[in-house]
Amino acid sequence: MKKIILVLSLFLVGFATQAQEVKKEKKNKNAKVTFKVDGICGMCKKRIETAALKTKGVKFAIWDVKSHQMNLIMDERKTDVTTVQKNIMAVGHDILLDNDKKLVAKDEAYNSVHPCCKYRDHKIVEDHNGELKKQ
Repeated sequence: MKKIILVLSLFLVGFATQAQEVKKEKKNKNAKVTFKVDGICGMCKKRIETAALKTKGVKFAIWDVKSHQMNLIMDERKTDVTTVQKNIMAVGHDILLDNDKKLVAKDEAYNSVHPCCKYRDHKIVEDHNGELKKQ
């Protein structure tokens, strides 16, 4: 009888312990992520990609100058998208979200970028696009 009670109590303790475990969301070690980042030239491209790649867990980062599309492959077990976006904003670039909202880089970070990279200034953007030369 003692053995039966001992076995049942061990079974119940094991069952209770298992029930308390919270199922964690499975994190992808090769997650593909895309979002848009403001910038206008090759120097912006290098700055944005370097900021993303310096984030622990980012394996691949490429930013397209024309579409402003940032493509990442990252290990979600080591980092998340918000961390990568914060690192990009820290070097002076705004993030464009899907819902037409913007994560704006601090003015001091934006002011640290090269004068030709001032993507918030419409004249500089027009100059990069060749629109000022057409006039």
